[in-house]
Amino acid sequence: MEVGDLLGSGTISGPTPDSLGCLLETTKRGKNPVMLSNGETRGFLQKGDTVVMRGYAERGGKRVGFGECRGTITG
Repeated sequence: MEVGDLLGSGTISGPTPDSLGCLLETTKRGKNPVMLSNGETRGFLQKGDTVVMRGYAERGGKRVGFGECRGTITG
């Protein structure tokens, strides 16, 4: 990956609230903000927010992943 690359994975949602695939779904289009660990709430990402994604798949004792991908909203 390079600086400025856009990662668009789509969403994979499940039937329960804890299995929703994105912030837009989780907050019902911003109407029900989520509470962050620092006490702030978010319905949408804001300037200055940092998003961190980590991912891996594991099967049969073997694990493959992409480590950490981090980006900060600047505009």
